[in-house]
Order: sequence, then C-alpha cells, then structure tokens
Amino acid sequence: MARYHIETYGCTSNRGESRGIERRLRDAGHRRVDGPEAADVAILNTCTVVEKTERNMLRRAQELDGAAADLVVTGCMALAQGEQFREADVDADVVHWDEVPEAVTNGECPTTTPDAEPVLDGVIGILPIARGCMSDCSYCITKEATGKIDSPPVSENVEKARALVHAGATEIRITGQDTGVYGWDDGERKLPELLDRICDIDGEFRVRVGMANPKGVHGIREELAEVFADNGKLYNFIHAPVQSGSDDVLGDMRRQHQVSEYLDVVETFDEHLDYWTLSTDFIAGFPTETDDDHAQSVALLRETRPEKINVTRFSKRPGTDAAELKGLGGQTKKDRSKELSELKRDVVGEAYESMVGEAHEVLAVEAGTGDSVKCYDEAYRQVVVQNADEYGLEPGEFADVEITGSAGMYAFGEPV
Repeated sequence: MARYHIETYGCTSNRGESRGIERRLRDAGHRRVDGPEAADVAILNTCTVVEKTERNMLRRAQELDGAAADLVVTGCMALAQGEQFREADVDADVVHWDEVPEAVTNGECPTTTPDAEPVLDGVIGILPIARGCMSDCSYCITKEATGKIDSPPVSENVEKARALVHAGATEIRITGQDTGVYGWDDGERKLPELLDRICDIDGEFRVRVGMANPKGVHGIREELAEVFADNGKLYNFIHAPVQSGSDDVLGDMRRQHQVSEYLDVVETFDEHLDYWTLSTDFIAGFPTETDDDHAQSVALLRETRPEKINVTRFSKRPGTDAAELKGLGGQTKKDRSKELSELKRDVVGEAYESMVGEAHEVLAVEAGTGDSVKCYDEAYRQVVVQNADEYGLEPGEFADVEITGSAGMYAFGEPV
C-alpha cells in the first residue's frame, strides 16, 4: 500500500472531492503522511479561479514534482487546462477526481473494508463480494493483508445487494480484490450466477462490476459476456488490468495471464456487446522491462484502445519480491509513463469525442462541480449534466440525454 500526501486548493466542492478521494484511499489500505518528501505519491487538487491562482498551481506542482516519488494532479485546473502542466514540464498523471485512487495503486489489487460489509454512500451502494485473491503478483503488498480468496455464498451477497436497493441505492458497485475469481475457493466460478441473481432484484438500479484480472475472466468469458448482454441493469463495463503488453514482463510480475488471454477476453466482449467500455491498467517501468517490452505495451494499448486506462509508474513496495530487483532509472520510468499517458489521453479523448451527437440513457449518481451532476451511461462512461437544477435532475434519477460535447475524460450531456 502507498503512502500519500494530499493538498487541496479552492472551493468547498474541491474539499469535498478530496474527502471522497481520501476515503477511497484509506479503504484501499493506503496511508496518509505529512509532507511530500515522506510520500510515495503526492496528490494536488487544483483550483483555476483567476490567472494568479493558475500560476500558483503550476508553481506548486513543480515543487511537488521534485519532492515526491510520483505526482497526481486533479481538480478544476487539471480538467480545464491540463495541458499547462505538460507545457510547464511537470511530470504528473493529470486525471479526473474519480480516477485518483486508481492512479495511486501501483497496479495492486484494491482492498475492501475490514469487515467486508456493504456501504451506502448517497445513492451508491458498495458491495464487497469477497475478500482476497488467487494471485501472487511479485510487486503487490495487498495480498499480505488479505490472503487468498474467501467467497461468501451467492445467496448472502444477493441479500446484501437487495438490502442496498431497499435502502435507496440506484447504483451497486461490486468490489473485491479480484471479482473474476469469486467462488474459486469452493471450486466453482460463481460471478455470472451472482450477477444474474442481483439483476433479478426488483427495482430500478444499475450494477458495475469491479476489477477482475484477465486470468479469472478468461475461463468464464463467454458465459460472463452473455450475462452482460442479457441484463440491462449491468453497466457494459469490465476492468481487466493487463499491466504489460509483454509476456516476459507478465511472467516476471507473476500475473498468471498472457497477452493472448487478455485479447481473447476483449474479442469475446466485442462479439457480444455493440457498446461497452474496456478498462485496463498498465505499469510503466517494471524492473525487468526492456525498451522492446515497453514498445509491446504501447502497441497493445493502440490495438485494443480501452476507453478507460490507468497508467502507474512502478514503485517498490517493502517486502515484495519485485522490491529486491534492480530498478530502472527514474528518468526511464518517467519517459515510459509519459508516452503511455499521452497515448491514453488520445485514445480516451477520441472515445468520448465519438459520442457527441448520440443519445444515451444515463443514471445520475452524485453532485458535480457547481450546478452539475455526474452521470454514467449504459457503458459506464461519465456524462456531466450542467445546470442540473434547471432540468430537475438529481442523484438517483435516470434521464435520456444528447451528448453535446466532450472534455477528454468525460462527456457533456443535455436532457431531452
């Protein structure tokens, strides 16, 4: 787990976003420290009210870039003027608020709450379906805290989901270290059955499936894709972190899957779903990664063109086998991360730009900046509706919208 330092500038809304970021980081086992020098990653939540503020944000970003191992920049200036950080030669991952926790993970599995019980956060119900995983990744410290997969019965998780819906959840986020291996400890692959039964619960709600490693998904890819195709309550979204485009590096990472298996998963979902979102992760600069290995990752990103991508720079976690390897130079990791991140912006931006002019049904899930509301469409792509009060759109409500514009990592929609 990572040590993080966070700084927040601007309005009450920004401070609220930072509280949400910290809650998710703590739930994932990360630890806050005082000062960027002691941090694995510094997080800068920016403001962009006036030109003087912008100059201050750039200056502070440059200071943090030199002080912390890694830097994540988010907030209003990052979203509206992210190119200014790149032009100022700030080496940072510039992301939306929602993407900060994933950018901090170093490719590790997320942890769940200590008691693995469901949580209702506004209209979002968070349902941990199991604890632990079946993997033994050489860089991951999370497995030391969570152990092997421990899967409660399907019926128990269905009742927890039902309770969340009855309590007012309109979006259920299924979480776990690796949702794809749910049930493996009992010798069964139970995720498709669980999703089917949750979707049978009475009520209007949507279900998002959390991270599932490619190896676990590969063995159930046909059945799982059919479940997605048959259930309108499921967001057409999978998060399958490939981490590298090189089988040699994947072997050194002990990732269990090969690139071909990841491609099989993508192909299967392409066959079953016309409109869906592929989310994946890449680790830049693993100690054994050569220039050719990195080139293979770049090529894989270009080939599969995921609509959501998390790029993290490798950092050593104490007690892991990868921490014993001789690391690459910091500049090499920065350069490779930068190349992947720039390609990510192009690929994701193109996906959102292609939505302009289309009509989608969205679910409003939480308040955004000012008088806006954050929504998600059928494929879990974020759509921001501005002037939400004018349309009477509040979290928990569905709406048909026309996509009127895009902003790189999300789209703008107008109710019709």
